[in-house]
Amino acid sequence: MKRPGRSAKGKTQSASVPAAPVDAAPTSSGGGLPLPSPIAGTNLVIADIVLRAAGGLLRNRMTKGLLIANSGTSEGGKAKAEKLVDGRSVATSLALWGASRLATRSPVGLAVVAGGLAAKVLYDRGKRLETNRRARKLAKPAAESES
Repeated sequence: MKRPGRSAKGKTQSASVPAAPVDAAPTSSGGGLPLPSPIAGTNLVIADIVLRAAGGLLRNRMTKGLLIANSGTSEGGKAKAEKLVDGRSVATSLALWGASRLATRSPVGLAVVAGGLAAKVLYDRGKRLETNRRARKLAKPAAESES
């Protein structure tokens, strides 16, 4: 059986229908929703913006939920969570972005970021333990003088 568009010697015949541009995309995704642009690059940019915005909103909601759950269900906890998440400075946002990029680019970057986070956790825990020790030392003489 002879394939359409081929001559008897196996060479391709010139097509009667002009070829679509390389960056053109169909206006429909197989019976689904129509795509916003016939240009594939534009559709990718739109999809990237939508996904990043949705991911950012989801991340902020999840962060607030974790902070509220950690601090209790009081209104003070909710206000504090709102302040912590929404009140980030540009420098903090850039530092978080840089750390996430470094961690996702290579295993060494992941090790550096994870090591830094572990050091911060250990530092915070040490400060909390030291504060608790000092508070107990101050409370101990006061309790003995009351007796």
